[in-house]
Amino acid sequence: MPPTATAAASAAESCPTTPSFLEKLNGVWHERANQLFMVIVLGHWAEHLTQAFQIYVLGWNVPDARGVLGLYYPWLVKSELLHYGYAIVMLACIWMLRSGFKGRSHTWWMISFWIQFWHHIEHALLQGQAVAGANLWDSPVPTSLVQLWIPRVELHLFYNSIVFIPMVIAMYYHLFPSPEDEAQHTCSCAWRPREKQGSAQEPAA
Repeated sequence: MPPTATAAASAAESCPTTPSFLEKLNGVWHERANQLFMVIVLGHWAEHLTQAFQIYVLGWNVPDARGVLGLYYPWLVKSELLHYGYAIVMLACIWMLRSGFKGRSHTWWMISFWIQFWHHIEHALLQGQAVAGANLWDSPVPTSLVQLWIPRVELHLFYNSIVFIPMVIAMYYHLFPSPEDEAQHTCSCAWRPREKQGSAQEPAA
């Protein structure tokens, strides 16, 4: 190798590249990013469960059951753009955090992603009707495909459940990984890090 090429290679080795935003997000920031994401997800769940409680336990009419925030800001429930925006945020967050999940946790995380992808398609259909000012199937309100058979409140409880369940399974396998999966981890999410396991196995002096 010519001297100039050798010098260039040595310089490249001595100056490691700075990790990208996504590499940090799935590395040193992965644990905190997942915690923040779960706060958002659980907050959204709380709104849906409150709405279901208002309908099925308190006996409120569906238009009056707006969750917690919707009682003070009714437009939040009526805005198709807000619902679609949340579906997009969910989809983007699941996608951006996917590389930090390895092995079985990655499989379950991607199951959640593809279900959420379909969920966002349903919301896009609702948003399209709201923008066009014309509803499909002569419905008085914007209507998604599956909503033809399942009422909206129950449908979105169902969608959020089937997105959330594989997400929780993925989190479990990510927090408590097998040795094979943990060997691939680039983050500090595991509750039993390898170095702690190693130190616990060291014989006492």
